[in-house]
Amino acid sequence: MEAAWLYQADQVSPEDLSRAAAQALAGAMDTPALRELAGLPRHADPRDIRDTFEQAVDEAGIVLPDRYLARRFALRRLATRFTAGEVGLGELASDEWSDLEAETAEERAFLALLPPCACCIKYTLGLDEVAWKAQLRIAARALVSQPDVGPRF
Repeated sequence: MEAAWLYQADQVSPEDLSRAAAQALAGAMDTPALRELAGLPRHADPRDIRDTFEQAVDEAGIVLPDRYLARRFALRRLATRFTAGEVGLGELASDEWSDLEAETAEERAFLALLPPCACCIKYTLGLDEVAWKAQLRIAARALVSQPDVGPRF
């Protein structure tokens, strides 16, 4: 289910969907399209992978969220991964979040601290990188502590 939400938010590449299908099968979810997807090689045609994934999601009865809600979920997931030490500062630098309309103060605070690209980290922060990292951790923790947006397992 998480892969379906991240797929809707453009956070999962087609090459990774086969692995997500294999994990779903291992977790006792089973549909014909899910089995087919798990067997597709990473280098298969991305359109075939997407089509099979969408069929598997449909067969599993998973309702895909709208893109806006999925992107809010992906932002919270990014904050969660950052607080867990799974994401480095360079990975946070991206303009992909610039068009996200934040709904909560916590989302706005976290988004405001994300630089638009890796080269902007130095220009934006100057010599105060330590303070920025601390503010980013505080904002990420505040976002993660809010009621979850996303799939219910």
